[in-house]
Amino acid sequence: MADLPTAADLATFSLAAQHPLTRSWADDPTRLALLAEEHAFDLQLATDLDLAGQRAEFLNVGQPPEAFLNRWGEVGPDLSAMLSIRFEGLDREKPFVDASVTSRPLKASDLPALASAGLDVYGAFRPGRLRVWSAAPLDGWTAEVPGTRPDRRVLAAPLAELREREVPDDLTLLPTRDLTRYAHAVAAYAAVDVAHPEHIEQARVMEEEALQEVIEARTMFDVLWKGRWSGYVGALPKPKYGFPAYSVQELLLAPHARGHGLGPHLSTLLARHLPDDGRVLSGTIHGENLGARRAALRAGRHDVGGWTWVPLPGGRTPPATVTSA
Repeated sequence: MADLPTAADLATFSLAAQHPLTRSWADDPTRLALLAEEHAFDLQLATDLDLAGQRAEFLNVGQPPEAFLNRWGEVGPDLSAMLSIRFEGLDREKPFVDASVTSRPLKASDLPALASAGLDVYGAFRPGRLRVWSAAPLDGWTAEVPGTRPDRRVLAAPLAELREREVPDDLTLLPTRDLTRYAHAVAAYAAVDVAHPEHIEQARVMEEEALQEVIEARTMFDVLWKGRWSGYVGALPKPKYGFPAYSVQELLLAPHARGHGLGPHLSTLLARHLPDDGRVLSGTIHGENLGARRAALRAGRHDVGGWTWVPLPGGRTPPATVTSA
């Protein structure tokens, strides 16, 4: 593989691949600095054998530590990529190759060469799929390249834009004080999973520890509809994709509140309850979770890109999941 680029190089490549709309949400120097921080971990994973050894020991898939290192290399005459081996949901039976940064924005015609490069480097893991990022529309590659499937999409907008929309008077938020309603949230997800089995692969309730973190940050809220507890919304201040952002951690309606057109208003209410500091509200939604995507779009959030799964020949191809390591 080729010599490693710097974090600043990776930031420049990554910024070029972002959706044009997002270029107005923060100035380039700010975005490049934030992206360099994000991609510093890519470089650590490419050089830190101790960390690679920890991953090898934890996953225990019969591969030596050096096999877990990220690799930067040439994919084609004008394309290089940072590749890594990942495991969906930390499941050792679900390895995949991730292309976290590419030297220029990807085109659909690049996917065969990128898939071949991923197998050349990580074929011993028998990865079933390659995951790539693009700012292209949701149906762009899935329609053009047979076998591809959408993963998560980024739905985002500046908080100031989202706050302007009208909200029903009987829909409000109150700060979440404790975990009292957590069992209700678990039940709400379970009810959706029963009604829509595909939802199991698309979204899952946050862990209690994660919920507690957002409560302590004072950015988790109970949804009240007609005076009754009806869900959760919450976010944490975390830079994402090179812009200052609040990252959505939970956005949930209880079963009795679903089907009443309330979903789009949750983004508006959350934006109003977060500090007015110029940040973007950003969250990921699975590309096949049509209801959640439509609600986010109706709220004024924009689909600014996402990840696509590309099948790899000879590997294991499990159903898509939401969490990856």
